[in-house]
Amino acid sequence: MIKKEMIAMLLAGGQGSRLGVLTQKVAKPAVSFGGKYRIIDFPLSNCINSGVDTVGVLTQYQPLRLNTHIGIGIPWDLDRNVGGVTVLPPYEKSKGSDWYTGTANAIYQNLEFMETYNPDYVLILSGDHIYKMDYEVMLEYHKANNADITIAAMPVPIEEASRFGIVITDENNRITEFEEKPANPRSNLASMGIYIFSWKVLKEALIKMSEEPGCDFGKHIIPYCHAAGQRIFAYEYNGYWKDVGTLGSYWEANMELIDIIPEFNLYEEYWKIYTKSDIIPPQYVSEDAVIERSIIGEGSEIFGEVHNSVIGAGVTVAKGAVIRDSIIMRESVIGAGSIVDKAVIAENVKIGSNVALGVGEYAPSKYDPKVYQFDLVTVGENSIIPDNVKVGKNTAVVGETIVEDYPDGLLASGDYIIKAGGMR
Repeated sequence: MIKKEMIAMLLAGGQGSRLGVLTQKVAKPAVSFGGKYRIIDFPLSNCINSGVDTVGVLTQYQPLRLNTHIGIGIPWDLDRNVGGVTVLPPYEKSKGSDWYTGTANAIYQNLEFMETYNPDYVLILSGDHIYKMDYEVMLEYHKANNADITIAAMPVPIEEASRFGIVITDENNRITEFEEKPANPRSNLASMGIYIFSWKVLKEALIKMSEEPGCDFGKHIIPYCHAAGQRIFAYEYNGYWKDVGTLGSYWEANMELIDIIPEFNLYEEYWKIYTKSDIIPPQYVSEDAVIERSIIGEGSEIFGEVHNSVIGAGVTVAKGAVIRDSIIMRESVIGAGSIVDKAVIAENVKIGSNVALGVGEYAPSKYDPKVYQFDLVTVGENSIIPDNVKVGKNTAVVGETIVEDYPDGLLASGDYIIKAGGMR
């Protein structure tokens, strides 16, 4: 039997509906980030940097791009004969097929995969967080406390605490209470959704709770283990960590990369972030171009102005175009004379000439106020915006739009255009 001390199970099947049109055709962990990466690169890089060489990636929603990106794990040195990276989609079983219905249910359906490696410990990770963490240090902490479960936790502003699973600890960091998204939080120590389980404890809890509908770690497994008297400890983390689950946090995390002294540094030698790199030519910056405090991806051609923005690979910014405070993902084209102000533009989008994005005053979204509330223009992938139109703030555009879609040449703030083939 193969024996691994610790294996990782990376939950990457979420739709990421709070990212709106960005996740219409792609799972959240496969969304571009930082001009070069995809979100899943961060937990995968953390694994190999921490010496964890066996990773199961659980996929479900729109997995094609994610599967293509991961491949056999070569960029992360996870192409191993024993271990390495394995993509684990839901599959049909003899007793009928079953989608993953919750975080713990997804892990339960892959008990057989985990048993193959006979691990002492299982690391549970989420595929949609931006951070650097040495899981080996967390494992040492787990062992030192003789813990059954260790939960990575970090302090959050108390006003935001109701969005998280909140832990209450004693003086030894042992968790005495765990509340999932409490209305009135009694602590600001939030679970990061990163867990180390001793294998026997995890296996027993998953089997015991397997009939629970939508079985989830925060709602079911942790409370069950706590009630059973298991030793559960909080591992306090004080580095940079961002759940890029909303358009606002996704935009902020990208913008933080271009601070003069970035809070999250992509350029550290000792903790590299690895990704699948395409073979593309170097970037080209014309004589008349202006670039100020920005990340510019490989293969991009800049003829206009780029200020305070993150530009992906293979993007073209035509002459006279001005981009400010925006994220432009790979292979998109910004036409001549266009102004792009505080926008998130997905992959392979074509913005016509003399277009203005982000004009006028803020207005609440008519489409989905919970998702679109951050003053951003959000354009879904493969969309086309025609020449000479204006788009207001807090808007969403998906599909191949034409001039007639814009009354008087304007999509007003808070409005949206969702064309055929766009979101349902």
